[in-house]
Amino acid sequence: MNQYVKLLNIGELSIVEFYTDKSNSLPSDILESIAQNIIIADQTDSTKIILLRSGGEKAFCAGASFDELSSIKDEESGLSFFSGFAKVILSIRSAKKIVIGRIHGKAVGGGVGLVSACDIALASQHATIRLSELAVGIGPFVIGPAVERKIGLSAFSQLALTPEEWRTAYWAKEKGLYQEVFETQELLDQYIELFKTKLLSYHIEALAELKQIFWENTDHWPQLLHERAKISGRLVLNEFAKNKIASFKS
Repeated sequence: MNQYVKLLNIGELSIVEFYTDKSNSLPSDILESIAQNIIIADQTDSTKIILLRSGGEKAFCAGASFDELSSIKDEESGLSFFSGFAKVILSIRSAKKIVIGRIHGKAVGGGVGLVSACDIALASQHATIRLSELAVGIGPFVIGPAVERKIGLSAFSQLALTPEEWRTAYWAKEKGLYQEVFETQELLDQYIELFKTKLLSYHIEALAELKQIFWENTDHWPQLLHERAKISGRLVLNEFAKNKIASFKS
């Protein structure tokens, strides 16, 4: 598979970009690398802002890798895989720097979790969303706290219980997932440049203090997400999930 995660440092901005040739779906090594690069960017003294984005022109992120989901053979390996999403969410949570999400296309399943974890997300009108997990026999357990924190329990419930329905980028903006939605990627990138420049003009300690306030009452998340990963790791082994995943792959 053609895939990468790269860290670009441009002045006071660090960009973490990921890509896989299967609609930016996420195998465990990519998840691990995203989390590690966010940590590195946060620890870079010159960095004041982190931008999370994906490569390519189509989907922002298709969620969990179906190739890896189909290869899970026991609860331990299931826990390990789903913990990868927890690591990314927790790396953003623990970062002192503000993390901006650039969402240029569709976000599915775990991709919605990545968007939700960002401190602020900016999107194109093509950035429709869907929580597809229930349709394959599992559920959005690990990413659930991040999604619920951002859009509320009611909207999260709607997404979780309608796994085959797409919600528009404008629906996501209305619920608070996106700050702004733009007609084109060009307009999206122009706004990100302006927004980034404005953030960089603010005091870094004030931004860091705000970051802590944004993430209040999440100190229990490391244990919570671990327990949620256990649930997904167990459910992915049932016959319903195995058959559905095989069907989706084919």
